[in-house]
Amino acid sequence: MSSSIPEGLIVELSRAKVKPGASGEADKWMKMLNDRIDECVATLDRERMAIEIVFRLREGEDDYLYWVQVRGKNGAGLDESLPIDRDHIAQGRRTKEPGWVEAEPQVLMLPEPVRKAVLDWALR
Repeated sequence: MSSSIPEGLIVELSRAKVKPGASGEADKWMKMLNDRIDECVATLDRERMAIEIVFRLREGEDDYLYWVQVRGKNGAGLDESLPIDRDHIAQGRRTKEPGWVEAEPQVLMLPEPVRKAVLDWALR
């Protein structure tokens, strides 16, 4: 782990390839998350998720989803008893190839007020 990333803080960049022919499903997934953003944000507290961002990259015939997460290690995972998490998991199964490719974090740069807010939220 990088020395700029405090103990207990998880900083992730994960990539998943969209299944061939499933770009429309990826559109539906991202629309669902945007349309239900209040439900999504409501899950972040129990997950100790300070930052979660989804990017999409299309390269030729390939379509990828990238997840950026900054969270505390003691956060909960997805909870299938919650409708948004259940729908999120189901849409992921329809859309992406199984598994994730994980990048290794190197440096975390946050100005002090943001760093304090992220650590207070994620590590409490």
